[in-house]
Amino acid sequence: MTAPDLPRLAALAALACAATAAIAQAPYQYDNKLPPSPDYIGEIRRGPDGQLRTVPAPAAEPAPAAAMPATALGPGQKVIRVGDGDGLISLAEAARLARDGDIVEIAPGSYRRQPVVWTQKRLTIRGVGERPVMVADGASAEGKAIWVIRHGDFTVDNIEFRGARVADGNGAGIRFERGSLRLKRCAFFDNEMGLLAGNNADSTLEISDSEFGQAPRHDGPLHHLLYVGAIGKFSLTGSRFSGGYRGHLVKSRARDNFVAYNLLVDGPAGKASYELEFPNGGIAYVIGNVIGQSAGTDNPTLVAYGAEGPRWPENALYLAHNTLINDLHHGNFVFAWADKLGPATEVWAINNLLVGYGNLDPAPHGRFEGNPTVSRAALIETGGVPLRLTTDSPLRGSVRTAGMAGARSLVPQAEFVFPVGSRPLQPPSRVSPGAFQ
Repeated sequence: MTAPDLPRLAALAALACAATAAIAQAPYQYDNKLPPSPDYIGEIRRGPDGQLRTVPAPAAEPAPAAAMPATALGPGQKVIRVGDGDGLISLAEAARLARDGDIVEIAPGSYRRQPVVWTQKRLTIRGVGERPVMVADGASAEGKAIWVIRHGDFTVDNIEFRGARVADGNGAGIRFERGSLRLKRCAFFDNEMGLLAGNNADSTLEISDSEFGQAPRHDGPLHHLLYVGAIGKFSLTGSRFSGGYRGHLVKSRARDNFVAYNLLVDGPAGKASYELEFPNGGIAYVIGNVIGQSAGTDNPTLVAYGAEGPRWPENALYLAHNTLINDLHHGNFVFAWADKLGPATEVWAINNLLVGYGNLDPAPHGRFEGNPTVSRAALIETGGVPLRLTTDSPLRGSVRTAGMAGARSLVPQAEFVFPVGSRPLQPPSRVSPGAFQ
């Protein structure tokens, strides 16, 4: 080594020491840059005969069953979990343990012969994950229903009810006796009454994004898919009804009714009576629905109002932007018993789309305008139901805005979405008749 090389070697040694010190002081800067570990798929080994063989990786341990998700709780609240897994209890035990304000969470599965009476003053009951199914299988609570809700403020979410039968023929998925009930994303099939509400004027019922169908086809009392008694307020939105038999799809005796953005279509095999009935009048807003009866209907009227005379001091029916479908060769799209309710009763029908044959007779008091009649061929079908005007239809943008009735707008704010639910709607600058803009 020559003398001129010595300074250069000393400089290289100094740089190496500095780099070593830097790595020692901040190793995380380098660890974060390592490539991810490759998936282990096995290895190659040489056997006793000298041949190479592939040895696969051992099978992975099965992942544990997913637990119910954690729930944010308020002061004093607890979650009671129901199901067939470890640590989960029966519905009857949950009803016994739950206190006002608690949350009952039900795991997926079929719950047979587990009728319940809920007596709490405030409770949330919800299915977690795939919708759990309450199957009556011949059992009932108090000879009334699969569930009886006695008197409280209840939310029931993501639960299905099937097969209710009782001695008097009025077996319900839920018997709602009194209080406030919010029903969301639920289903009722093959019950003598889907949901049956009592006659307390202080009660309120709100149903959204739910499904009702498959009325039993046996003799006896009429089997309504939804029967709302003489309560104070009733709201039905984003829900689907089909498969009635002799009874009505929806019957309400409530004082104040808001029925909007639903699909009340009996279906080809349906034999319902009325699709929508308000037998005692009341205030009824019917906005943005698709309402249809089959050729085999048990009653030629789709929407009936006031057939049993008045119960409430104020009575008015406001129908706006509904698509009314009659597959029978005659009938009534809407029929109001003005002689029973009094000639001053307001009945409005504005910007409804009438599909097929039928009458829409003006009432003595009210507004009747923008209700054209078309054939099924003029509409685009979804799920076998004629819903939307074609893009080149001359009826598009052909009607005036429906305006207000009292404090409520008659312009639809949402529209039904298949198979169940609704979505917000931005009203267009030019308005079309029917439930879809």
